[in-house]
Amino acid sequence: MAISVFDLFSIGIGPSSSHTVGPMRAAGMFVTRLKQDGVLAQTAAVRAELFGSLGATGHGHGTPKAVLLGLEGNEPHTVDVAEADLDVERIRTTGRIRLLGAEIGPAHEIDFDVQTQLVLHRRRSLPYHANGMIFFAYDADGVPLSERTYYSVGGGFVVDEDAVGADRIKLDETVLPHPFRTGDELLRLARETGLSISSLMLENERAWRTEAEIREGLLEIWRVMDACVAQGLGREGILPGGLKVRRRAAAAARALRGEGDARGRAMEWVTLYAMAVNEENAAGGRVVTAPTNGAAGIIPAVLRYYLDFVPGADEDGVVRFLLAAGAIGMLFKENASISGAEVGCQGEVGSACSMAAGALAEVLGGSPEQVENAAEIGMEHNLGLTCDPVGGLVQIPCIERNGMAAVKAITAARMAMRGDGRHHVSLDKVIKTMKETGADMKVKYKETARGGLAVNVIEC
Repeated sequence: MAISVFDLFSIGIGPSSSHTVGPMRAAGMFVTRLKQDGVLAQTAAVRAELFGSLGATGHGHGTPKAVLLGLEGNEPHTVDVAEADLDVERIRTTGRIRLLGAEIGPAHEIDFDVQTQLVLHRRRSLPYHANGMIFFAYDADGVPLSERTYYSVGGGFVVDEDAVGADRIKLDETVLPHPFRTGDELLRLARETGLSISSLMLENERAWRTEAEIREGLLEIWRVMDACVAQGLGREGILPGGLKVRRRAAAAARALRGEGDARGRAMEWVTLYAMAVNEENAAGGRVVTAPTNGAAGIIPAVLRYYLDFVPGADEDGVVRFLLAAGAIGMLFKENASISGAEVGCQGEVGSACSMAAGALAEVLGGSPEQVENAAEIGMEHNLGLTCDPVGGLVQIPCIERNGMAAVKAITAARMAMRGDGRHHVSLDKVIKTMKETGADMKVKYKETARGGLAVNVIEC
């Protein structure tokens, strides 16, 4: 199985990769399947049922909105974030939905009652994964035309029922020049080839795209990340969802600019960069899954730190940074999970912190061993981190948590660069530990909003 860096970094919409991006893709897959099977024209009614974490915290994560947009044919990377809420309101008020209406050509419009045909099961789960969905289609006489089950397994990845028992990611049979599944294998390949982690990843990516396409694709990913930072630093007000959480990044950045001496306050800027992204994410803005939306601020913040505070930083470094981060992210995706609903926030913020730490070590000139060490430190000190969003919203503690993890990633990279790469706990061991810790973690701490801060904070 082969995973591309572009699978881990994808342009989408907030607030959640597993609860927003994944369900939008799943709903789109379902109606596309109806069209492929030749039954779309016969479809008179559709129904969607959400289970597990999707049912428990779906309202706070924008899942119903995502499903409605997906049924109308919208895709996370192209959906108009400015018009999305208006489209959802149209569906709710008219009681009509345009299946594949976002596609070019005539839409198939049918009745749809959001209250009865989009069901969130708060305490029922499907067997394979906490983020399960079932979609149904019926003809005018109520005869079933199709029933499909999908799972949103983290980072926007979606698998359907055919993949259950096979693997968590759609199999890609592409033959890579340097295949690896573990950190040890990655280090061995680096030693054998003499390549850096980013160079080795670049050669693998060339199995899908030309080097020019890879470079432009990664720079486009960075442009969207950077634009999200800028948007977040320029917007004030109250975040949606009912908690009345106030945006803080813009006001804090304005005050910080007035204090001068940016270099002496680098870590404060990094914290604000990360918070800015996650405030945008919480507002349903355009973000890059990195490797999830809940942890989307960490890698952009550390990349911004590289460009702002590391002498000699340039676009080549941005490309190398993202390639190295992708290599580390693949190890988590292959051997554990990046889904908060499966392993808690250690799988989201922890994985992103590890990716950012290793990537920063790469562009600071670190050896493969130092890169692996930085990634290990970044994950080791996020072990056991629970996913307990207050009100089921990706706001408290998620926004601040990204700021903290971005600083932690920089510290991890700097620590690794002071060493020679030799250390006692390998990245593979800490990934294995994270997976086992997630398995031991009670369900109430895994994105259900039924434990931790989610129940100990009084909502007003």
